[in-house]
Order: sequence, then structure tokens, then C-alpha cells
Amino acid sequence: MEQSACDHPALQGCADLDWSQIPGCPAGVPALLRGLLDEAVGPEALPVLENLLMNSVFHMSAVMPAALPFLIRLAAVPDIAVRPDLVGLLVVAAELSSSVDADDERRVLLLGKDSDHPEREWCRAAFAAHASGLRALLEDGTLPAGLISADDRECLLRALERQRCPS
Repeated sequence: MEQSACDHPALQGCADLDWSQIPGCPAGVPALLRGLLDEAVGPEALPVLENLLMNSVFHMSAVMPAALPFLIRLAAVPDIAVRPDLVGLLVVAAELSSSVDADDERRVLLLGKDSDHPEREWCRAAFAAHASGLRALLEDGTLPAGLISADDRECLLRALERQRCPS
């Protein structure tokens, strides 16, 4: 992998995190994130990274909140081969980070209680901290047509709107 990928602005601060201190997270996450920038390696690195970021179809791992800032910045890189998949992963994170109403038995059954999934709140905080980057991505006039569907755009905007509401 090219050394320039290690210095890519989208990954600024990635090497400074102690990834191994996050439950269930291997120290090699920076290598996977760097791999996303490589046209040949990206399509292979992405599923491995997705497996680390998701505990199941309905649950994010504790790694997702730490990875979100880098995923947001990587999704803004115009020539990244896995860009559509990164946008999709951001949409999944936005959807799964929303609070679950404790009175909604069906959603609690599917997604669990918020008290059992602190990663939701941590993801909401990550979206809030990097809202300007996500807004810039959504407002990017150079995005290829269809990269972000209207529904996905609305989901990401809702994630940003939730940040303006008091908890």
C-alpha cells in the first residue's frame, strides 16, 4: 500500500487512537481504513471492516463510533472505489444510532434498549462532532448522480437533526 495513503487527510488522527482499547477491536483497524483508499485493496478491506463495525444486522459494535469520523471523511474522497459502500455504511450507522423508544416493543425486540447499546449514543456524538463534514458531503455538487438516494440523504439529515435536539 502506498505510504501517501497513510498520510491521507481523511485518516488524520487514525494512528493516534488506541484501537485495541475498544472492546472487540483489533489494533489493525488503521490498516483497514487505509486499505479503503487503495483501488485494488478497498473492495476486500471493506467487508472485513464492516464485520468489525457491526455485531449483527441490527447492532453496531463499540468500534463504529471511533470509526465514524474517518468513514465520513473517506466517503467525501471523490475517487475512492468503495465510496458508494461507505455512504451506505454511514446510512446504516445513522439509522442504527437513533434512539429506540422503550414503549415500542417491536423496535426494542429487534434493536434492544438504548441502555444496553451505548454505542448508539456514542455514534450520535460522533455524528454531532463531524456534522460539518457530513453536511459538506451531502452538499457536494460533484457527487455522481445516484450516489446518495433521496431516502439515504434524508436518513443522514435526520442523524444531523437529532444532534440539534436536546437529549
